[in-house]
Amino acid sequence: MEKKFRILLAKPGLDGHDRGVKVIASALRDAGFEVIYTGLRQTPEQIVDAAVQEDVDAIGMSILSGAHMTLFPAVLKLMKEKGVDDMLLFGGGIISEDDAAKLEEMGCGKLFGPGSPTTEVVEYLKKVLPGYRKREKIF
Repeated sequence: MEKKFRILLAKPGLDGHDRGVKVIASALRDAGFEVIYTGLRQTPEQIVDAAVQEDVDAIGMSILSGAHMTLFPAVLKLMKEKGVDDMLLFGGGIISEDDAAKLEEMGCGKLFGPGSPTTEVVEYLKKVLPGYRKREKIF
């Protein structure tokens, strides 16, 4: 039986534009992923706490406010502090190529821009998630 990956989707900060993240949530559900959507105006702490509680395989954030260079690093830092930096952090929004490259160097996964096909997001997750989590524990 194929593992059903769990994805937490979040809208951090004060950005109230959630149409895109809802479209991604629907596409991921249709593709067989379990999706937890935390809703609008989430803090980095709320996002990471929810990811830990829900034991997800990946966190996806949608940021259209321009605060991506603050919010992605904050979530990465909290993930490390909470011991879940083996989860994939990916996202989308209005992010320049230079900023996307910097965020990927910090540890973010792929960042999708406006107009990215939902199939591209689905295929990316299907490709990268199997074997992504590095902390397999054998007892």
